Amino acid sequence: MNKPLSVLVLSALMLGGCGFKESNFNPYNWYGESSSEPVAVPEGVNPLIPQRRASIFRSEKDTNYYGQFVGEVSEMLIERRPGGAIIRATGIVNRQGFYDVRLVQNEAETTETVATYDFKAIQLRGNVGTEASRSVTVAVWLTDNQLAGIREIRVKAARNVRSSRR
Repeated sequence: MNKPLSVLVLSALMLGGCGFKESNFNPYNWYGESSSEPVAVPEGVNPLIPQRRASIFRSEKDTNYYGQFVGEVSEMLIERRPGGAIIRATGIVNRQGFYDVRLVQNEAETTETVATYDFKAIQLRGNVGTEASRSVTVAVWLTDNQLAGIREIRVKAARNVRSSRR
């Protein structure tokens, strides 16, 4: 009697454990898979024309970041870690020769429940090359305090936006 009962209880526990993967109690499911949506392109704005003329005689340091939007976001992952989360985005730039890739928080589109980041890189003139040679990955760390109240995280590129919701 004990052997069939223990087999029954053990098999019920094993079968019940299979449903845990899709539940909200699993920390890996707190943010779902990212989804892609198109971006509206502003008319009449050329990011290559500087707003202020540069001079070699100017002694002040320029602290502005002059990155341009990466072509598109191909993947966005939010990895939960103790004390916060890592937002990792992979994108495809238009040409080879990129450097200083960043996720810059977009203050204009960030609200109390939505955090929006612009996926930018400083790009030089270069060959188009293969998609693998134009792939870039960047990550940013957010603490639990920064994530408090955030229900959606969006990463914006030139041609699309990827978002993930809790």
